[in-house]
Amino acid sequence: MINYNPRDWFTFIFRIHKADTVKKLYPMFVAMAIYSAVIAWLELNFVRVQAEKDHLKNISAMHGLLGFVISMLLVFRTNTAYDRWWEGRRQWGLLVNCSRNLAMKLKAMLPTGHPAVAWFATMIPNYAYTMKDHLRGEFHPHKLENMPAEELERLGKGGHVPNRIAILILEKVNELHRQQVISGDQLITINSQLEAFTDICGACERIKNTPIPFSYSVFLKKFIFFYVMTLPMGYVFGLGYLVVPMVVFIFYVLASLELIAEEIEDPFGKDANDLPTETISASIRRHVQEIMQ
Repeated sequence: MINYNPRDWFTFIFRIHKADTVKKLYPMFVAMAIYSAVIAWLELNFVRVQAEKDHLKNISAMHGLLGFVISMLLVFRTNTAYDRWWEGRRQWGLLVNCSRNLAMKLKAMLPTGHPAVAWFATMIPNYAYTMKDHLRGEFHPHKLENMPAEELERLGKGGHVPNRIAILILEKVNELHRQQVISGDQLITINSQLEAFTDICGACERIKNTPIPFSYSVFLKKFIFFYVMTLPMGYVFGLGYLVVPMVVFIFYVLASLELIAEEIEDPFGKDANDLPTETISASIRRHVQEIMQ
């Protein structure tokens, strides 16, 4: 995720960041400019009859009507994508709070110097790291602390790694209960945090595995394409060759909104606008270890 100062306008305007859609759409800009120039040249040099010119000028009225429709579709598209991005951020915020609450409760319940204190101090953050990698389709065992070699080998064979870490935490808590280190009432107290781990992971999986419906996405892309492709036909007689930069700019605005929506609707990856899950996981590890000291 990019950290920036929202008040620094001039930096945004005059600097092209690596996440800017200009770089991604540059080949299409060139193609649209060539296409618009060819259409403008053909119409200005070969369409001679005034009636035909008037007929072509009426296309601009169609674009005025369709412009409102496409703007509504893009607003819905970007709002839906941002809702998914924000919901992912909320879930990771819940993970931070649940990790801290579980660490504080276990710290208060366990006797001073008990070996389980150090075990939980590493295993609770391990859940955050495995969930982050799980949502990216990866597995990095070197980021996990205090894991036995046989357990790492088992995790590396596949399966749902966050679930396995949650099982280890739950087994450890129940073992402490059987040893009467934790009472039944205390077990009930921390049960909500233990359940919340799986609930949060399931919510993030729902966001990742349920993209916008295919038909809607395809329709919007086709709508933008044909809308922009017909722009030179209606505006060339009023603008002349100035229609070329106008078409490129309109395409930039419409296509950029679609690209931004596509990027943020899956907020758990490594794109510049995705959530800083690596930073959040490191923050969970730092705070949990501070609490459990």
